[in-house]
Amino acid sequence: MINIYEVAETNMMIEHENLDVRTITMGISLLDCADGNVNKVCENIKTKISKYAENLVSTGEAISREYGIPIVNKRISITPAAIIGASACKKEEDYVKIAVALDEAAKNTGVNFLGGFSAIVSKGMTQSDELLIRSIPEALSKTERICSSINVGSTKTGINMDAVRLMGEVIKQTAELTKEKDSLGCAKLVVLCNAPDDNPFMAGAFHGVSEAEAIINVGVSGPGVVKYALEQLKNADFETLCETIKKTAFKITRVGQLVTQEASRRLKVPFGIIDLSLAPTPAVGDSVADILKVIGLEHPGAPGTTAALALLNDQVKKGGVMASSYVGGLSGAFIPVSEDQGMIQAVEAGALTIEKLEAMTCVCSVGLDMIAIPGETSAATISGIIADEAAIGMVNQKTTAVRIIPVAGKKVGETVDFGGLLGHAPIMPVNQFDCSVFVNRKGRIPAPIHSFKN
Repeated sequence: MINIYEVAETNMMIEHENLDVRTITMGISLLDCADGNVNKVCENIKTKISKYAENLVSTGEAISREYGIPIVNKRISITPAAIIGASACKKEEDYVKIAVALDEAAKNTGVNFLGGFSAIVSKGMTQSDELLIRSIPEALSKTERICSSINVGSTKTGINMDAVRLMGEVIKQTAELTKEKDSLGCAKLVVLCNAPDDNPFMAGAFHGVSEAEAIINVGVSGPGVVKYALEQLKNADFETLCETIKKTAFKITRVGQLVTQEASRRLKVPFGIIDLSLAPTPAVGDSVADILKVIGLEHPGAPGTTAALALLNDQVKKGGVMASSYVGGLSGAFIPVSEDQGMIQAVEAGALTIEKLEAMTCVCSVGLDMIAIPGETSAATISGIIADEAAIGMVNQKTTAVRIIPVAGKKVGETVDFGGLLGHAPIMPVNQFDCSVFVNRKGRIPAPIHSFKN
């Protein structure tokens, strides 16, 4: 049982250390919206989303006021659209219609993002999957709040290299179609391996087919809180360091537990999961990179970075799972470059490269996130980066992802500003050696030997 006294204990965290609930995300099944007529599918989608989510934003705001807990975002995730549109969509333009309908539904409910313009193609692509994937550039250029995710691999199935190759091309096309906004469409597009069905964070959120009709998932945050707690330790040993992170993660997660329970009760939608991920923002002091500095690194990227991040990620999970019976999603520490002021500074100082970020993704949540690269980067190179990251996820039985932005017209050394929570980012250099022969091979990379668990 959670009571208001537990929330009161976090007042200092909220007022001075950037503690917030990053998102309340309502997952909604749209399986019953399928139809042979695309216009009917669009109508069904808007009706279903309105039915379940019409009070989502107002409920989140009411909880925030009553408990004094900032709830930054209210979002929706849906059943992967490639499933919903399979019968109705015969061409790419049909999926664009569905994206526009989803965008209208998101605007009508007042949420800031809707995730699930997605396809799960880890072993192969259906005709519907491929149509949706090829429609992504136009869909993201014609919508404001839609997020798209494509799962191209898993530990059980291997990596679908045909999909990886296609996604390199799609990312380039999306960058070009949204170049007037500094290729912003790519910030709403992520390629995953081992994507979870219950992730509340964008751009990778979708409502898995094994989920209930509707659920409430909450993503907590609080890197500033962890940083403040560690600053009080000075030269403490590793045991003390770990105990402090665990205790802090416990308190942060209890706040999320309260918000999830209240949202679930008021909206009459079942409690799904709490995602424990430390999600940074561009705000000074709300940074995973700054935690790594407090642990003892001059900048993220210095020798010892991967070990420090592994420690942080593990202790956050250990503390959080004691605070809630339903922990899921990604749960750990995000390291998006543009959304973390400390990561930006590390890149600008020359301490952090894409290759080092890739190494860090072996031990943290997700992967190469919100990284801006030169617009001239080839589709093949982007596909190679996706393949590398997917391999890390496949072999290590974890979720990995690539959200990379080849900013049209920008070169290394320049900066791009996406605004809001998406922040700003320096254009990072990319290895220029060619990988096109590799990524153009057809088929899939087989699952690793340890995937056979039956």
